[in-house]
Amino acid sequence: MKHEYERIPYLIGFAEHSAFKDTYAGPSDFVALEAHLLRPTDRPAKTVIVFMHPIGGGAYLPMVNALAKAGYHVIYCNSRYRGADYGLIMEKVAVDLGECIRDAKTRLGYEKVVLAGWSGGGSLSVFYQAEAEKPTITHTPAGDLYDLTQRNLIPADGIMLLAAHVSRAGTLTEWMDPSVQDENDPEQRDIEFDIYSADCPHQPAYSEAFVAAFRARQIARNRHITAWAQQKLEDFRRAGRAQEDFGFVVHRTMCDVRWLDPAQDANGRRPGWCYLGDPRVVNNGPVALARFNTLRSWLSQWSLDLSNADSQKCAPRISIPALVVGNTADDACTPSHTERLFSAISHTRKQRVDIVGANHYYFGQPAQLAEAVAACSGWLAEQGFAD
Repeated sequence: MKHEYERIPYLIGFAEHSAFKDTYAGPSDFVALEAHLLRPTDRPAKTVIVFMHPIGGGAYLPMVNALAKAGYHVIYCNSRYRGADYGLIMEKVAVDLGECIRDAKTRLGYEKVVLAGWSGGGSLSVFYQAEAEKPTITHTPAGDLYDLTQRNLIPADGIMLLAAHVSRAGTLTEWMDPSVQDENDPEQRDIEFDIYSADCPHQPAYSEAFVAAFRARQIARNRHITAWAQQKLEDFRRAGRAQEDFGFVVHRTMCDVRWLDPAQDANGRRPGWCYLGDPRVVNNGPVALARFNTLRSWLSQWSLDLSNADSQKCAPRISIPALVVGNTADDACTPSHTERLFSAISHTRKQRVDIVGANHYYFGQPAQLAEAVAACSGWLAEQGFAD
């Protein structure tokens, strides 16, 4: 049964003192979040499904609309960093999600909240829930005071991880081009690992030894940038410029053996392709992950070792019922991410569903979208959220 629904745009505003402004324009000590409430006109509810992605932009995604048509009340809330992650601090995004949940319960009157972590929203949702249940973080990875233990984050009642990856930092690292030898001159590359070059001696299908070396160099590159960012911030502090930051570019960040070798983390995705298009072009294009950065943002969201928003580290701390949905033709979040997410949840009130043939967004796939919604509906009913 399809339900008619109304889409209600609204703002969530709250005061937050900051030593410096990391979002564009607006009052210095005020945060405004843009949100959409999708509310079926013929079905009141005590439960609302809440989506948030670190940089937002998903209010019209197929799954968001389809859940509303299926009769569920849905909120899609953008973080304060809507469309601009170069200054993004994951700890602040967790607070944004918390304010959305608080507003949903106190102003809108919903009794229960189910987090819907889509793609990059998956690790955000797990991170948030872990800090809401058992808060531990008092400072950002850059060392700035931002105390989540004092925020009284409201725990959600359930969580759905939909086509999600383990973390922004982990995903970026698996996509970083290991052939880059000089961060300031990305044209200086090691041909041994330049898989998009016809001169690379390694071609698909790749050997286990080559893949292991490839992955090791990706990790080393992430750690090299992290160490540089830490040192740069320390230099500022020693010079009496503790609040200063620095913008920089990270080149070539869509390079993964998965895109060229279908046997790597195999699923039904299109070979030679990724969710943003031709990976050879995206690798140094303007919209790939982590292209534009600041020091603090890098440490918070992209540093493999320092980012707090790591599902594999956070998931063991959550206790609420969990549904993990993987898409078997996903060209962004591949099967190993789905498996790692599911395995990281340490309790037994979890369920995994795979949607055969589904791509990342369900674009042009009404049958797979319907199957995913049915899986969510069944789980929501089993957990008592389908009121």
